[in-house]
Amino acid sequence: MNNLAKTKKRVAVGLSGGVDSAVAAALLKKAGHDVVGVHLYCYDEGPWCTANEDRASAVRVAQHLNIPILIWDLRKEYKAKVMGYFFDEYKAGRTPNPDVVCNREIKFGIFLKRALEELRVDYVATGHYARLRREVSSSKLQVTNKKDIHGEPKTKVPPHSPLATRYSLLSGLDKTKDQSYFLYTLTQKQLEHILFPIGDYRKEEVRKMAIDLKLPNAKRPDSQGICFIGPVPVSKFLREKIPAKVGPVVDTNGQTIGEHDGVWFYTEGQRHGFSIFKSLGLPMYVIKKDALTNTLIVGRGTESKVREFEVEKLHWISQLEDSERMQASVRIRHLGEIMPARLSSLDSKPFAVPLPAGIAISDRVLVTLAEPTFGVAPGQSAVFYRSDEVLGGGTIGGVMINQKLKVGGRDDSRSR
Repeated sequence: MNNLAKTKKRVAVGLSGGVDSAVAAALLKKAGHDVVGVHLYCYDEGPWCTANEDRASAVRVAQHLNIPILIWDLRKEYKAKVMGYFFDEYKAGRTPNPDVVCNREIKFGIFLKRALEELRVDYVATGHYARLRREVSSSKLQVTNKKDIHGEPKTKVPPHSPLATRYSLLSGLDKTKDQSYFLYTLTQKQLEHILFPIGDYRKEEVRKMAIDLKLPNAKRPDSQGICFIGPVPVSKFLREKIPAKVGPVVDTNGQTIGEHDGVWFYTEGQRHGFSIFKSLGLPMYVIKKDALTNTLIVGRGTESKVREFEVEKLHWISQLEDSERMQASVRIRHLGEIMPARLSSLDSKPFAVPLPAGIAISDRVLVTLAEPTFGVAPGQSAVFYRSDEVLGGGTIGGVMINQKLKVGGRDDSRSR
């Protein structure tokens, strides 16, 4: 079990009602820790919502494990911080990532803060498929007289100093269930108080443990899709919340070749759901959404491939080299391919960040892929890896489709 203290600790486990968090709680209880379950009640709207079932399942698990459980009503906060963001991004023509925002604002924001302050726990644990690495070095950060771009004192690591602890976020052992992509906004300070008990296990092992432990939800199916949408396709959910508005479909030369029901119902890389007036012989893919004019720009496969894109709102977990350019790998969707890339600062500032990590010295980077790819969507998250370590990430902004077209981002695109 990764990053689990050997001495008895008090741990709050986020019990979602699913099997993963249930096994996480069981492992902690078995290890001798003082465990309290907390169920986060975040959403209860729509016929597809399973909030009542989830809550009942979490209570049954806590009773089975003989641990106390609290129900925290966070519907107001969730609606403001996650759902508000979700709809605002779609209306603006971007593709949001509500799971990243939920982790940042709810699970490791409100839940972590309240658990530490109100429940006086040492750790918060969840059922995420991710791992932590704790390293103790003989270095300790010292404040210098220099300032970073935020006006904060810069730090340095002296060669001979007392012990310092650094945490690394790693992908889950089960690469088919890895959830590290959604966790890139975590900070060193937060990681000091977080446990991922099932990160070293594969899903089938977790399921078997649940059965062996006779957990009441051992055979409950895994949740699918975004938590407040469930199994309903995103486009169907949006159509129930946002009215349709017919607009033109144009090719990369600006010619109108079809029509669609509203740009917010589509995402980059999509090839279905819009109509083409006459057959063009080849499939057409969405490569840009213009929310201001309600226009979809589509292109053939080769036209929709992306090699360069900008990433903004950067957040780093790990300390980086003091450089304006570095090699890393990038993932642009959950469980998507991790692709080799070069990162270049767009602000002429180095990547190096002071610890505790989280402050981005360079506000924007240009990502250049080794090979072009499909479906790079403004608004989605780009997460940077080095082997199985999550370095950090940000939000995809401007996307260079070809020499003539820049999707999203700021208006300061350069001809390439």
